[in-house]
Amino acid sequence: MKKYIFPLVLIILCFSLLLPAKDKRVIKEEVINKKVKELLSRMTLEEKIGQMTQITIQAVSRQHGTAKQHFEYDADKLREAIIKYHVGSMLNVYDVALSVNYWNKLITDIQNIATKETRLKIPILYGIDAIHGAIYTSGATIFPQAINMASSFNSNLVKDEGEITALEIRASGIPWNFYPVLDLGRQQLWPRLWETYGEDVYLDSKMGESYIQGAQGDDISKEDKVAVCLKHYVGYSFPIDGKDRTPAWIPERMMKEYFLPPFEKAIESGAQTIMVNSSEVNGIPGHSNYNLLTEVLRGKMKFKGLVVSDWQDIERLYTRDKVADSPEDAVRMAVMAGVDMSMVPLDFSFYNYLLKLVKDGKVPVSRIDEAVSRILRVKFMLGLFDNPYPNEKLKSQFASEKSDKINLQASEESIVLAKNEENILPLSKNAKVLVAGPTANMLSVLNGGWTITWQGDEESLYPKDKPTVLKAIQDKINPDNVKYVQGTDFDSEINIDSAVNAAKEVDDIILCLGEHAYCETPGNINNLKLDTAQLKLAHALIKTGKPVIIVMIEGRPRLINSIVGDAKGILLAFLPGMDGGQAISNILFGDANPSARLSVTYPKHPDDLMHYDYKPLESSEGNQYDPQWSFGYGLSYTKFSYSNLKLNKLEINKGDKIEISVDVKNTGNRIGKDAVLLYLNDEYASVSRPVKQLKRFTKIELNPGETKTVKFSLDDYDLSFIGRQNKRIVESGKFKIFVGDLDTEFTLNK
Repeated sequence: MKKYIFPLVLIILCFSLLLPAKDKRVIKEEVINKKVKELLSRMTLEEKIGQMTQITIQAVSRQHGTAKQHFEYDADKLREAIIKYHVGSMLNVYDVALSVNYWNKLITDIQNIATKETRLKIPILYGIDAIHGAIYTSGATIFPQAINMASSFNSNLVKDEGEITALEIRASGIPWNFYPVLDLGRQQLWPRLWETYGEDVYLDSKMGESYIQGAQGDDISKEDKVAVCLKHYVGYSFPIDGKDRTPAWIPERMMKEYFLPPFEKAIESGAQTIMVNSSEVNGIPGHSNYNLLTEVLRGKMKFKGLVVSDWQDIERLYTRDKVADSPEDAVRMAVMAGVDMSMVPLDFSFYNYLLKLVKDGKVPVSRIDEAVSRILRVKFMLGLFDNPYPNEKLKSQFASEKSDKINLQASEESIVLAKNEENILPLSKNAKVLVAGPTANMLSVLNGGWTITWQGDEESLYPKDKPTVLKAIQDKINPDNVKYVQGTDFDSEINIDSAVNAAKEVDDIILCLGEHAYCETPGNINNLKLDTAQLKLAHALIKTGKPVIIVMIEGRPRLINSIVGDAKGILLAFLPGMDGGQAISNILFGDANPSARLSVTYPKHPDDLMHYDYKPLESSEGNQYDPQWSFGYGLSYTKFSYSNLKLNKLEINKGDKIEISVDVKNTGNRIGKDAVLLYLNDEYASVSRPVKQLKRFTKIELNPGETKTVKFSLDDYDLSFIGRQNKRIVESGKFKIFVGDLDTEFTLNK
């Protein structure tokens, strides 16, 4: 029968060309399913389990890469992995970004073995963490981190980032990106906060959707598109103690209302792969959570793609979490919970254990077939069976001038102007300035982790043609008018007295504070307070009487309450990426007008970590919401006014849409962009509701004196919440809408 399969497939494909796009997708899905079924029928058990095995390139390497040593793989080890163990997927670098040409050679060599030396010629699915650009390919376009992209409130820029990143990792020969991170950033201590799109559900969902649209388009088999991988399903970002990979306790209602929706939206947007939470929720490690991985993800969310483990986390069910009593039992537990592919990643233990488990009858072949079908399906969708090799033509578009221009725009639109007392900013280009602080003259701090290396802290590897903040300022104004004294390292004094003395000869002080580059567990801290040495430097420079402009370059909101009041200007730059130095300089001296708004609440006090969508009881009976700056806060060099907030109806029925319009005017004297945010409050409900929640946003550009009418539309889902029975419901009653400084009410009828 199998000899008739492929002619039949060809006939179906030809017929599908005459159909509408939606019908074409259905036909394509049917064709792929037939191919998967046919291929699966020819596979041995060993070949199937190999497809479920993912190893890092480190496992088949001769020497790792460093600043002074070139990475080399071991051809014999590589051949053993693919031919003997039938591995279906590989990932990562070891340990430094590779050139696009070397990537092309490496991927070609890998696919040559897989497609020319194996029985079934199944291509390898190579994955990479390209979380703010193709960060493991030298010279790539490196964007601001996610916390910044969210603060731009410009979903078009996020889509552009997805498109550019997809093209550049495809140019490297890699079709699978472990991104976007859809963990909700509601624990400000968490060292991976900067990998998130912030604390709000809608913002997180919308930015994730936009990234997927850019990275995947409508067909991931296209030469410049990739398969995204959603991270980290689910609840990883909300550890009680703020440390990485520590327990979260998330009630069912909170899980459904806050943490699941971004993943639901991403699945609706076409995401085909998901990576599992490395930690545990409510005492159950993510990799053994049958309810979340199978009942919720497969049953309720209808996810059809593949689920991949995170780094070594199946083994950790035994070694760390102590829920499995042996390494073998850990494999059984994870596979039966719903993990399809194991990021083992350093050996073939998963392969050996799973093979034994199936032969012993502890894991059914049907579960193996299910997992392998999902893996093969993604490979077919990516077009790897047609051509698994790098496309040489894409290299001409790698790190293009157009991409760099978009990247600079993203950096500029992601930096929040938090304070501008007496319009101290923008500074005059004729001013004499002192630049000080530990983040002033480093590129690594502008990018953070996952940049060239895992921790992103190898300064010597950063490109020489990208300016630090100091260098960008020296390029912007007369370099003779720029003095530089570092003053402190991150946590130790260097030459504070010299900085104070230098301040006597300048007009303004630009003080760059913040954090060193870090990623994951090495970034754990015990509190958010900025290091004492940096605060001491700030106080000393403030005492000189010269205007101090603080630039915070950081992965999370470090507390600066003691110096906020005396600073004349404050920029919250967070991690603005490889063009961050230029962007900061452009804003400081007025060549760019800031338009970002905070995607997270910036706390004022160490233990007061509330969010903007707090409950009424949190601001009554002596309680209050008292952050340094709230979610959605951000200033501009121009002014915007809001008027004529209108609804199409003051009473609506369930199922109706409510249309909202508002006029926005630039009342200042320079062109500017404004993020228009619409919030909703359900005034009375059976479950207490937040005082407001973001439901829509858009970004507009206005000339001085120009007015634009902005329109939004809300539906039943926007009015819904998770009720007392832990199901999503819509209740009748009064609702309030907020846009800018305006608000209005409407009623939803019974």
